[in-house]
Amino acid sequence: VQLQASGGGFVQPGGSLRLPCAAFGDIFSSYNLAWFRQAPGQEREFVAAINWRGGKVLYADSVKGRFRISKDNAKNTLYLEMSSLKTEDTADYYCAVEVRSRPGPLQMAPSTYHYWGQGTQVTVSS
Repeated sequence: VQLQASGGGFVQPGGSLRLPCAAFGDIFSSYNLAWFRQAPGQEREFVAAINWRGGKVLYADSVKGRFRISKDNAKNTLYLEMSSLKTEDTADYYCAVEVRSRPGPLQMAPSTYHYWGQGTQVTVSS
């Protein structure tokens, strides 16, 4: 399984970005998918997760109402739509997959996830 995140860039406060994460390999059944972020000098933190059916989502309080996680099984792609961006959203963003033998609850701990994409940098600044 390989994940490739992209779509990062420079944006002004209040702006929007959409981050796609392309998946190579059959990972979109009975898995949970997530986005994390890591700012310089800080630990990696949970942003959002979605279950394999797409019917359950979970967001960090800091992004709730501003970010939206979704996935397109036909394209094997996970998305993170970010709006009303703030300077504190500046970080490297990572997509991740939790392998499961059966459906299970969405998790926030990075250690839960088995496969990671490379980071894509998002800078929010005026």
